[in-house]
Amino acid sequence: MSALTYDRADADEFARAVASEASSMDAGFALFFFSQSMMSAKALSEALARHAPELAHAGCSTAGEITPAGLEDGHVVAILFPRRTFTAVSATIHDLSTAGMDEVAGEVEGLRRELHARNGLARSGNVFAICLIDGLSYAEEAVTSALHWALDDIPLIGGSAGDDLKFETTTPISNGHVGSDCAIVILIATDVPFHVFKTENFVPTGEKLVVTASDPERRIVREFNAGVAAEEFAAAVGIVHSAMTPLSFASHPVVVKVGGEYYCRSIQKMNKDGSLTFYCAIDDGVVLSIAKPTGMVDSTRAALKNVSERLGGIDMILGFDCVLRRLDARNRQVFRDISELYRANRVVGFGTYGEQYRSMHLNQTFTGIAFGQQQAAE
Repeated sequence: MSALTYDRADADEFARAVASEASSMDAGFALFFFSQSMMSAKALSEALARHAPELAHAGCSTAGEITPAGLEDGHVVAILFPRRTFTAVSATIHDLSTAGMDEVAGEVEGLRRELHARNGLARSGNVFAICLIDGLSYAEEAVTSALHWALDDIPLIGGSAGDDLKFETTTPISNGHVGSDCAIVILIATDVPFHVFKTENFVPTGEKLVVTASDPERRIVREFNAGVAAEEFAAAVGIVHSAMTPLSFASHPVVVKVGGEYYCRSIQKMNKDGSLTFYCAIDDGVVLSIAKPTGMVDSTRAALKNVSERLGGIDMILGFDCVLRRLDARNRQVFRDISELYRANRVVGFGTYGEQYRSMHLNQTFTGIAFGQQQAAE
């Protein structure tokens, strides 16, 4: 595997560099993660069509990038998979607002047949799935659940596309297609050892918020505990509600208990009427607990060490890192420490509006797939 990064708005120059690297290593597939503030999806897709027309690819816009040098903003990242050790197939699920379980299952079944036809050795133990989804689609839970069901025992990992915290338009891309309200599903077979994992850094407290009025379709909570949502949240965490920003929500996560485990249900923004928009599904009657962040650096270091020990060393990690972790790292002045951990462990990926992990759509979590050393697979 190889990773390239670029910080200038010259799509043609970047695409030429990608084409050269793809040719030298005989790459059959590439992932692209890009800041829309630096390079548009249209410009990137058109440049790839001109300079690397045979390179199959997929990708999405970001809320920050994880480059070979660590955490960055305003970059585009390419990850190239050599044909010798990776076989990839992909499909785009359009119109997520109307797509049903049967349509998602049909796309996955088609991909499994295509992968088997191209790689007869493909089996569940050496195949993984990646999902890149419009981060403003409000469809992540339904799509993730449908994919997990259709994939059976193939592990799923992924991230929701971002737009640098503008919350206007996020853009997945795939083989020349640029769109929104869509998800890209990729199946990859490899003989390189890999491990799918996640890590988070919070513990629940006894402080509870009950959703008493909401708009589930738009992920908006209007009331907590029969009071204005923003005011109730601010009182629970001890801040002034009129001064709340995304940083406030990153520093004070809320969690829900599912199957004995706690998962973040992170707040995206405060609206003018005092309601709160969430990154994850929400509904009346849901009981949320205020969570207390723990040491992000220590928990991340422990997770990466565990992965390295399992694989006998790390060649590269494809990482999906919630944008709220990035904001919280800056607030707690550990941004450089986290960035260095990612650099040292060869993490490459992007800042997300949500993370997919097996059957769950998550927030304020780092999910990843780690690849072992190439020689270990030979």
